[in-house]
Amino acid sequence: MSLTEQQRATVPAARSITQLANLVAALSVEERARFDRLMRVSIATGRLVSPESMHTWIRGLFGSVEAVEEQLNVKTTNCITHEGTLFNALRSSRPMETELPEDLDAIVTSGVGDPFCRPLEGTPADVFGRVSGKHGITASNIAKYDAFHGVIVFNDHNPLAFDRDEIADYLDIGFRWADEVLNTDPAARYYFFMWNCMWKSGASILHGHAQIACTQDLHYAKIEHLRAAAESYRAQHGANYFADLIAAHRALGLTTTCGDTTIVASLTPIKEKEVWLVADGLSESMKDAIYRVLDCYTRHLGVVSFNLVAYLPPLRPSPESWDGFPLVVRIVDRGALANKTADFGAMELYASSVVASDPFKVIAAIEAYS
Repeated sequence: MSLTEQQRATVPAARSITQLANLVAALSVEERARFDRLMRVSIATGRLVSPESMHTWIRGLFGSVEAVEEQLNVKTTNCITHEGTLFNALRSSRPMETELPEDLDAIVTSGVGDPFCRPLEGTPADVFGRVSGKHGITASNIAKYDAFHGVIVFNDHNPLAFDRDEIADYLDIGFRWADEVLNTDPAARYYFFMWNCMWKSGASILHGHAQIACTQDLHYAKIEHLRAAAESYRAQHGANYFADLIAAHRALGLTTTCGDTTIVASLTPIKEKEVWLVADGLSESMKDAIYRVLDCYTRHLGVVSFNLVAYLPPLRPSPESWDGFPLVVRIVDRGALANKTADFGAMELYASSVVASDPFKVIAAIEAYS
């Protein structure tokens, strides 16, 4: 990926994933060294020959025959966590989606009257009772995948009808629930918060709700994998993995800030429009940042289904090292409700994610949105 000084001067101001190799090559020596120990970027060109009979259809869908017959592919790999993504220039050049389904109101109000609409009668309680807030209340999950697995049932049935105070309240309820778990079982120190919004995200009930869990022995596998990778990075390079990851993305223009929270458009997104929000803890700025991203996604970019998770160190001391591990919130778009094709296939499960959205466009949309 090395470029001459003359080539570096031609790096376009309008950044995109298709220009990633050029942008990396234009970094300073220090920035490039940091990027190279974190990431690898590969560029390949896919070619095909289309029959004349397809040309009208191709032009209508992709703009030109030439755009299809020679396609730039960008492969990114995180060398520390071994996460990776495949970007296709033909796909990532599309504008960001902004239209919401015409029948969205009917969709989100369907199911009114379900058990979550009357949680005290329609849901079980945990052994220590319930935790309530201004905008929600906890329930014990009826089909648990861990000993402590609960639900934060939102007061509002519509999962997309949220404001900043509601987001903050859901998060606070979750941490208070985790405190109750620790009072019941001090060994259940590893807390996990997740919000599956609408059925494309895996939600089985449309009524707004998040899930919460506490586990023993080790954190959940993917979080433990990230912790171990970060610890290995610190031991090898004498640096904090998360600080370096943020710095590498910042050098390319892929971050923005909200108080003490950094919002990162990931170069290895697990799926569409994935961002990481990183802070030392659940500060008011982190709550603001989460709301800012979700508000931008759902009201500006047409996102109607998403996953949100929070990674954080154990709530009480544990045998393994969590030195320098921050609060990390990951948010990803799960696609259009009307699309019957699953967004996760064999590639995402067993190889690398295939993503159409451009991280540079994602961060630009968030930065411009207020």
